[in-house]
Amino acid sequence: MRLTTNMNFGIKKLDKLILKSFMGPYVVTFFIVLFVFLMQFFWLYMDDLIGKGLSISLVLELMVYMSATLVPMAMPLGILLAAIMTFGGLGENYELVAIKSSGISLFRFLRPLTLFVLAIVVGMFLFSNYVIPKANLKAYSLLYDMRNKKPTMSIKPGVFNRGLGSFVIRIGSKSEDGTTIKDVLIYDHSKGYGNNNVVAAEKGKMYLSTDKRFLVFELTNGWRYDLKKDETGVYEQQRMFFKQWNKVIDVSGFGFSRTKEELFKSSEEMLDIAMLNKGIDSTYKTIAKDRNELKRSTAYFISLGKNDAAARALKDSIRAYMAKMPEKTYSKDLITRFTAEKQNDIANKVTNNAQSIQRYLSINATNTEINTTRLNQYNMQWHKKFTYAFACLVLFLIGAPMGAIIRKGGLGMPMVISVLFFVVYFILSSTGEKLAKQGKLPPVQGMWLATISLLPVAILILIQARNDSPIFKKEAYINVWRKLKQFFDKKSKLPAA
Repeated sequence: MRLTTNMNFGIKKLDKLILKSFMGPYVVTFFIVLFVFLMQFFWLYMDDLIGKGLSISLVLELMVYMSATLVPMAMPLGILLAAIMTFGGLGENYELVAIKSSGISLFRFLRPLTLFVLAIVVGMFLFSNYVIPKANLKAYSLLYDMRNKKPTMSIKPGVFNRGLGSFVIRIGSKSEDGTTIKDVLIYDHSKGYGNNNVVAAEKGKMYLSTDKRFLVFELTNGWRYDLKKDETGVYEQQRMFFKQWNKVIDVSGFGFSRTKEELFKSSEEMLDIAMLNKGIDSTYKTIAKDRNELKRSTAYFISLGKNDAAARALKDSIRAYMAKMPEKTYSKDLITRFTAEKQNDIANKVTNNAQSIQRYLSINATNTEINTTRLNQYNMQWHKKFTYAFACLVLFLIGAPMGAIIRKGGLGMPMVISVLFFVVYFILSSTGEKLAKQGKLPPVQGMWLATISLLPVAILILIQARNDSPIFKKEAYINVWRKLKQFFDKKSKLPAA
């Protein structure tokens, strides 16, 4: 009894040791990976954000929201890297050998971390379902406003500044206070006549109004040039000297304004599971409604094939008309039994009916394509909430036994192997999502392609680690190479027959 108690106490202590060894690398690697993804995001949108005078608080706000949206991508890679580092370090220090020699199997050794990762999987699903939609709404609406903000009004000396609407401004120099300017040229293109309206001044002042809505130029000692066309169509230039002249430019459009978030709420990335289910059901109903509407719209133009009262009445009227026709006009073609005037009326009506049917079919095909695309997007987003969470478990089942096999800790070999597996996962995930978006694969197959493909790999590596297989050990391949080399060396030394 005492032996069992001591053994249970030792196993519990071992579980705490494993969790403690894993938590440090897990937290560090997760935030490093998240930071890398965040920097990649800013690299992609750098050209849209730089030079617009955005405040630091806005940039930090966008970073917080984008960090939340990037968690589903950073979490699996963080778990994979931390698992390889943890078990590689334990194997490198021969702690795994000591644990196995005491009779504890690899699966029992993995149990505490597996339970911890399962808790992360549940947390990732809840995070993807409740937090990610709101973070996406905040992040993408803010990013939209930041990308559509006009460039800042930084008038640089010595160059033609074209970021002020219909005005092009060049100043020769600007004082340290940022207000006094010299050698000023202002081209007014508001009338759309090119460089017909020009203002040149020796010096002046440039500043924003108190409400930040207007850019004011107070110019002195200058000339105004205005090229106009007179009544006879001949151009004449007017030149006017001024001692003092003020020019006010409206720059209210350069301010940052927030778009209402309600405009982005209909996107599938902003919806949780309940809203996605509602969207899927409503889309199915819309498709069925369009199909029924197509049948109803085209039924009027197709009568002879039906057996309702209207179709029977039409058939009876045709038979009555045919009975009045003389027998000598008989032909295999029905339309030849009508008069030329009647044939023309029938041809016109058939043509109009065919065009109407074609128009209805074209409209229905367009609506069906739009609704099918929307349905695929809803289904893809629905499955994505599960696939990202399940990927954490699959990559852990790859990383933990892989670390036990390679027996290398630190950031060297674990980083290389983690990146390789994550690249494979990312390529499969992107390919499946793209094929599902194009309709070449059902959403369930496209979104689960990466995790289902890597699951057999995880099982294979688990089996190899349990059996202490040397398949991933460098020494095994070195020994094989040495044996092959010795074999060929002996063959080469044998005397010729």
